[in-house]
Amino acid sequence: MKRSSTTLGLVIAVIAAATFGMSGAFVKPLLEAGWSPAAAVTVRALTGGIVLAPVAILALRGRWAALWRGRWRVVGMALIGVAGTQLVYFAAIERIPVGTGILLEYMAPLLLVAVAWVATRRAPKPVVLIGAVVAVAGLVLVVSPGGAGSLDALGLIFAIVAMVGCAAYYVIAARPSDGLPPVALAASGLLIGGLVLAAVGFTGLVPFRVSLNDVQLFGDPVPWWIPILVIGVFATAIAYSASITASEMLGSRLASFAGLLEVVAATFYAWLLLGESLTVFQLLGGALILVGIGFVRSEKRGVPDALPPTRVLAGETVPRVPEREAR
Repeated sequence: MKRSSTTLGLVIAVIAAATFGMSGAFVKPLLEAGWSPAAAVTVRALTGGIVLAPVAILALRGRWAALWRGRWRVVGMALIGVAGTQLVYFAAIERIPVGTGILLEYMAPLLLVAVAWVATRRAPKPVVLIGAVVAVAGLVLVVSPGGAGSLDALGLIFAIVAMVGCAAYYVIAARPSDGLPPVALAASGLLIGGLVLAAVGFTGLVPFRVSLNDVQLFGDPVPWWIPILVIGVFATAIAYSASITASEMLGSRLASFAGLLEVVAATFYAWLLLGESLTVFQLLGGALILVGIGFVRSEKRGVPDALPPTRVLAGETVPRVPEREAR
């Protein structure tokens, strides 16, 4: 991979992190107004998919065969990248502290490193291992998982499943496009995933509550659809499209490490827009994540960054959406 391509991919990954992270500041007022997390995520996914649909149609330019060729990638993105990971994450944080759930889910980059190690039987280069340790240390400082709350065994299992789903999302996103534009993958994945989430909600398997009352946004009452629109356009449509594009350019491993910046962005927006505390340790953690990404970025592309190229089946294939960033 050329240096310029990697640099551009990292810039796009930062845009994805910045837009993904802003969702928490706009979802929190909805949750406080009576929306359930599952309902908020469902409407978010459907809104983002609807916004992207016209752009996706233009990008395809009548090449519907590309959408059919990428059908398993679309299904994986919908069931794992949009619906599955978010559902198991919310199931996790009902039983364990939010910080613990976020920390476990965002261990996905380490899982990708381990899978590549086993699949290729080639140990990662020292810079990757150093980068992984530094980045995870930074993540711990940012999310500051406390000891409050019981560590329920089923909750931990759900969080680990969310981690696997998060890793799978980057693998799916990084697969060769075969003519399928990233925006088309994002749009179709969001629409199908949103419908799946809605179906699960209507069955009663997860709480599904919607309120059409005004919400308090930055101290003022506003219609409920304003935060939904902001989330749908910026934190979903733009975020997923940018994330998939960056993953195709960077590969699943580097993209997943860059994805840790989403947690940093969510923490920053919570401080800037909601007045939540921002500690020196969290700032230090953000800096460590950047350093860790730099180490991983410095590795040459001679070693495979994830699984060897194989056909993606539905069974091989997670925004995730932590409550603090509604992803």
